Amino acid sequence: MPWKQLQMALLCAALLVTGCRAQAPEAAGSPLSPQLQRRIEVLIRSRSNVPPEYKLIFGTVGPSEMPGYKAVSISFSAEGKTSQPRTFLISDDGKTLAQFTKFDISKDPKDLVSATGRPARGGSASAPVTIVVFDDLECPFCARMHAQLFPAVMDRYKDQVRVVYRDFPLSQHPWAMHAAVDVNCMAAQSTTGYWNLVDFIHLHAAEFGGEEKSLAKANEALDALTHEEGTRQKANLQTLDACVARQDETQIRESMKQGEDLGVDSTPALFINGEKLEGAVPLDDVYGMIDGALQAEGLKAPAAPPAGSTTGPATKPGSSN
Repeated sequence: MPWKQLQMALLCAALLVTGCRAQAPEAAGSPLSPQLQRRIEVLIRSRSNVPPEYKLIFGTVGPSEMPGYKAVSISFSAEGKTSQPRTFLISDDGKTLAQFTKFDISKDPKDLVSATGRPARGGSASAPVTIVVFDDLECPFCARMHAQLFPAVMDRYKDQVRVVYRDFPLSQHPWAMHAAVDVNCMAAQSTTGYWNLVDFIHLHAAEFGGEEKSLAKANEALDALTHEEGTRQKANLQTLDACVARQDETQIRESMKQGEDLGVDSTPALFINGEKLEGAVPLDDVYGMIDGALQAEGLKAPAAPPAGSTTGPATKPGSSN
């Protein structure tokens, strides 16, 4: 059994067993008795399907945060490798073994996904709800979401919602990285120009590269489009063109790393005040998440739209396209 499968099995076992009738664990700092170790080992092996070649290594008994329980660490060793120790709890009477997972909820979830330094659309920086989207400009499902979801959201919530895009170009999309670099060059000078480019590229993504789907032609068209938008926005064209020509991917890679750290592996992926949303979901579900975020801020959600106005999926994973 691979290490990851073993760790998942242990996590999913949700061990909380009573009535073992074992001897009480020894004082903190001492090892468990052989009898109690045996009872625990048999239980863990049977509940988590631990293969016989894996050896359980017991640590000494220590204090725990749970009243009435002491803690003991257990590692798993096989083929010269030893896992990180996992903490189990043993009741003071020695009759209950438990394993709990503790999560840190001290931080507001919306602070876990940074929108800092990104062009925003909708409400101000003080808007009660921020939607951070990890986007791929060549992803057809991102384009569908972009066209269908956000006009509806902005129409319903007005300045209560602020939208920020972060880049997550997928490797299977040949010109997505180039497009991300270009629009970010524009973002450095004009938020309006940035969103104009994002809107246009998503709307016309299927046309880039021509009928032959030439990568060179797609990149050339993206560069020309960025230059034209820079002209309209009265940007410093020398700086803009130099940025486009340089094709520095550093900023994009940092955005991708942040997404990966948050568990993003497909596009589009949305975080609504930190709550992750991906996959094909109805707009009503998106509204429900936004309404919940508003209520958590002590605000009243707007009235629901007329029946029948929220049909069809809002998003669909784009990792395989």
